[in-house]
Amino acid sequence: MRSNLHFGGSGKMLSVMKLSGRGDLYFPGSSDFMELAKNENLVLEETERIVVYLIPAVNVLVGNPKGIYSLEDLARPGLKIGMARPDTVSTGLLWAEILEKSGLSERVRKNIKVHTPSIAKTVQLISLKLVDAILGLRVFTYWNPEEIETILLRSEQVPRIAYIPIAVSSLSKKREEAQLFIDFLISDEGRAIYRRWNYLVTEQEARGFALPGAALGGTWELPEAWK
Repeated sequence: MRSNLHFGGSGKMLSVMKLSGRGDLYFPGSSDFMELAKNENLVLEETERIVVYLIPAVNVLVGNPKGIYSLEDLARPGLKIGMARPDTVSTGLLWAEILEKSGLSERVRKNIKVHTPSIAKTVQLISLKLVDAILGLRVFTYWNPEEIETILLRSEQVPRIAYIPIAVSSLSKKREEAQLFIDFLISDEGRAIYRRWNYLVTEQEARGFALPGAALGGTWELPEAWK
């Protein structure tokens, strides 16, 4: 079975699917954007499955030249920080939530110098040494281990367990084939591939990075100050 993949921020891809009236699967970076898709009847809710779980983290250059060891350190004057756009990219939205709930939002936003349209471009900021840190994910280290180092948050600073869901689009003309693709991703073989690239494939693994009572998925509304 041959598949055509289209990449972009979760919000952008949802808009593309809606405007074009095309698409067989929606594979956003968080539950927030999947809930938007459900609300607009753009996916078949009963087909939704969780593929992998995500852990927010601060990513810096190997060697951590700026000495960033905690979330609080991001508020230090003079730092240059990059992040994905919180209005269209799932990782950006997650980080806006983290900063708001930590009480550090106003101070850290002063250091955010670059907003990118995708997580791939966010990671490039570190590789190209354009910023001192990015508001990213634990898994980014494994994308480029020779250049990227990860600073994990304290468990109480992780507001909820984030994950990447997938669902068949209500616009799909190939629903059976789309379902087969989902079935492969969540099979033992599919999860083994994700595990090989250091993604977390079980909720239990992800909960090791958050408080026991942390919510699974859900939504969070972006404040106007971030838009």
